[in-house]
Amino acid sequence: MDLADIGVTGLAVMGRNLARNLARHGYSVAVHNRTASRTQQLVEEFGAEGTFVPSEEMADFVASLKRPRRAIIMVKAGAGTDAVIEELAALMEPGDMIVDGGNAHFADTRRREAALRERGIHFVGTGISGGEEGALNGPSIMPGGSKESWAALGPILQDISAKVDGVPCATYVGPDGAGHFVKMVHNGIEYSDMQLIAESYDLLRQALGASPAELAEVFREWNRGDLDSYLIEITAEVLDQVDAATGKPLVDVIVDQAEQKGTGRWTVQSALDLGVPVTGIAEAVFARALSGHPEQRAAVGSLEGPELSGVGGRELVEDVRQALYASKIVAYAQGFDQIAAASREYGWDVDPGAMATIWRGGCIIRAKFLDRIRAAYDADPNLPTLLAAPAFAEALNAAQEAWRRVVTTAVRIGVPTPGFSSALAYYDGLRRDRLPAALVQGLRDYFGAHTYRRVDREGSFHTDWSGDRAERPA
Repeated sequence: MDLADIGVTGLAVMGRNLARNLARHGYSVAVHNRTASRTQQLVEEFGAEGTFVPSEEMADFVASLKRPRRAIIMVKAGAGTDAVIEELAALMEPGDMIVDGGNAHFADTRRREAALRERGIHFVGTGISGGEEGALNGPSIMPGGSKESWAALGPILQDISAKVDGVPCATYVGPDGAGHFVKMVHNGIEYSDMQLIAESYDLLRQALGASPAELAEVFREWNRGDLDSYLIEITAEVLDQVDAATGKPLVDVIVDQAEQKGTGRWTVQSALDLGVPVTGIAEAVFARALSGHPEQRAAVGSLEGPELSGVGGRELVEDVRQALYASKIVAYAQGFDQIAAASREYGWDVDPGAMATIWRGGCIIRAKFLDRIRAAYDADPNLPTLLAAPAFAEALNAAQEAWRRVVTTAVRIGVPTPGFSSALAYYDGLRRDRLPAALVQGLRDYFGAHTYRRVDREGSFHTDWSGDRAERPA
């Protein structure tokens, strides 16, 4: 039989759509699923879109691939992924490639890549963003692994990825777990972005008494300016949707508990390990966690807050727009700081400008704003923080008064805005010449003899707090 160019095993919606995308681009695609009926269904429903080579058994799937074999696995992260990898690897030869397109933890990817490298098999941990639609019509693709694997696999991934101004939204990220790490941070930024949007909606609705449909028009207007993005676009669609069963706005009949699959939590955990303050992402994760405890919210009915009343008008709408843009800058800056820190820690040499480029299309956080991030890194590849880039510093300076009014208004009327508040606190902390961390370090030296450094001379010092209080070199 004719051998396939590439294979996909795991044919749930994402895997099925990725296989269809490959076939639509002229590649012969081997397809396999543990439940054989799903494989057959794919061929029956979409066989006209291209060439599919179905297999019921994994051994037949591997045998149907051209050498060097390229097999993409699209299965749930965790132990199931390890099982599929081992089954595939046992059937493969040196030089073959296993591509994990799921949301694996980057540490697992590093472990798997090292183990398979010893067997001569390339393991490519690949972040794929864009959901079901992106997988079918062109996602943003973030592959890690060896440069040799990118040379063989890269042209295919770039071919099926989204394109912006003719540029593929797929590029080599770096060795071992770099691709999955960047995808993890992408998802963390996505958490923050959605939290900020939700806070904007909530504050405007509570302060102005505006309806979801009225706020849908506000978001549509915002989408024609600096905030032009996929998430702002679909926010208007969700707010405009009317529930067929009740006639109410759909947003009012959805249970107010936001779920999560783990990538946001992983981002925060990794940031803590790396010592990077991703405060916006952390607050977004914690806000979801808070929403998931309705029993606690129901138990505190005796806690009082201010009376909600109409506050402001179009001026508040404009203030919230500016606060949203400024907070968005902070969220992305923190995410790129985390990528840079991991790149240094693990020796990945990730190009931040290239990440901004491939996020411009296909992925959930695609936005006009990313062109400015790419330009900032083009101008200064060693930029210490996006907030130092002239274009973003100017935007933050212009927005900071509106930003403060938004946080003040939210506090005054009792609307929680952890995303806006933490982003503003980060902005204020970063711009300070001196922080109260000096006092924190003094306290640490007092109770734990942890020492401190001085601003006027080199070295570490300790004060004998329980004795003569004399300072001595540590």
